[in-house]
Amino acid sequence: MSAPAARGKKRMGEGPQKRIGVFGGSFDPPHKAHVALAEAAVEQLELAALYIVPTGQAWHKARVLSAPEHRLAMTQLAFADLPGVVVDDRELRREGPSFTIDTLEALQADHPGAQIYLIIGADQFAALENWHRWEDILDIAIICIANRVHPERANPGFDPASRARHAVLTLHLPLMAVSATNIRRQIGSGDADPEEIAQLVSEPVARYIERHRLYLSR
Repeated sequence: MSAPAARGKKRMGEGPQKRIGVFGGSFDPPHKAHVALAEAAVEQLELAALYIVPTGQAWHKARVLSAPEHRLAMTQLAFADLPGVVVDDRELRREGPSFTIDTLEALQADHPGAQIYLIIGADQFAALENWHRWEDILDIAIICIANRVHPERANPGFDPASRARHAVLTLHLPLMAVSATNIRRQIGSGDADPEEIAQLVSEPVARYIERHRLYLSR
């Protein structure tokens, strides 16, 4: 089911149920595809607010993330001009591993009665069965899968939608082959063209990376 199919309901502000989106990630660094996804989510899901949540201690990542203060600052810069978007630092302030279910339950408590939409990529969707309390996630939030450049990489053998009370939606995005991993690799190699990096991240984020000499040792 695609996101536009959800538009049979009244627009936000006209209906009884508030719509809250959640888009989490390491944002190391946040890039233009992240911003495009946030814009698509707000528009296609008709969200009252979209919470951008930089992860704290990422239990599923082997590499060490950049310092929380850098990732938070870059995320605030990247999403500063998007109406309806809130950068939420609760996972950075939380002790211990960052689990999505904890953030969803906290937002559910903050917005009683709201419908929560969890924005994830196709690769995350394929691995959802490995997430902490993943079935509880399906009970709280409608999963919204962002179309990726290679959506066929998702594992067709796992269909959490069959376990959910709500439909799984698809967000339609322009194809953007942008990867935080590749950005870090380019900068870390020492051969990165500043103009090329500026095409992948916003200008304020590019300046922040250069000023703080991020990723150069990786």
